[in-house]
Amino acid sequence: MTQLLISGNQTMVTEFFFSIFPHLHKGGLLFFLPLLLVYGFIITGNLMIVIAIQLDMTLHTPMYFFISVLSFLEIWYTTTTIPKMLSNLVSEQKTISLAGCLLQMYFFHSLGITEGCILTSMAIDRYIAICHPLRYPTIMTPKLCIQLTVGSCLCGFLLVLPEIAWIATLPFCGSNQIQQIFCDFTPVLRLACTDTSLVVIVDAIHAVEILASFLVIALSYIRIIVVILGMPSAEGRHKAFSTCAAHLAVFLLFFGSVTIMYLRFSATYSVFWDTIIAVTFVILAPFLNPLIYSLRNKDMKDAIRRLFYSQKRAGEARK
Repeated sequence: MTQLLISGNQTMVTEFFFSIFPHLHKGGLLFFLPLLLVYGFIITGNLMIVIAIQLDMTLHTPMYFFISVLSFLEIWYTTTTIPKMLSNLVSEQKTISLAGCLLQMYFFHSLGITEGCILTSMAIDRYIAICHPLRYPTIMTPKLCIQLTVGSCLCGFLLVLPEIAWIATLPFCGSNQIQQIFCDFTPVLRLACTDTSLVVIVDAIHAVEILASFLVIALSYIRIIVVILGMPSAEGRHKAFSTCAAHLAVFLLFFGSVTIMYLRFSATYSVFWDTIIAVTFVILAPFLNPLIYSLRNKDMKDAIRRLFYSQKRAGEARK
């Protein structure tokens, strides 16, 4: 039952209803089982990548350090939304409290921005490795990698805070139905019963954030491609391209869907297309990332194979 508070002549909403999810007996189970399997794969795949990189000394390089950080963030990024989606698919209530909605928005966007900053750091790392190989060991030190990671986290978790604090002060009355698979800025702000024109400024800030990261990554990879094409050795070109291909694929998948979703300003999509776009960067991108980093990377595949082999030998030794 939707909780309401009476304030003056207005009925204030204290929880929201996700109207987009089907009931269990009307197809909810058909979505629940695949989503549960996808979530399990995301957690297992990313956890395996983090453990393999931590345990394999050959992967203790800046590139794999950033990949392990990205995989760790992906675990929490998906955990902010998918468990609630699974609950909504099997529950009759399909509701979330105002506080829960604000927390979901905060952590989802904070982790998303942090991931974007880590992807930017990865692009810079590949740029220095390929365009300035002799200076790479002295520039990309462990200390710099940690500083870039901490800076990415601070950027992600501080930039979203003012917007969440502002939304927390807004009154919500009338309809409480969110037409999206998770709590997001636009669907929630539509339910506010006050002027939310300030969101244009917020959208502009988000646009600057996304475009800044996009430009840094795009320019880095353009320069990388130019340098690779100029390499005299075909084997060297192939190795450099294969190293960057996984990063480029993740970059295009992540920033492509985020750009369509958040750089539209006054443009509106139907509920169907809003949902498809949301599924792309909330579920599909995190699902594909472990596959891209493990299947497209020989060193990673070898590390995971060694991890399984060592676990198998340890199990046999205990017997």
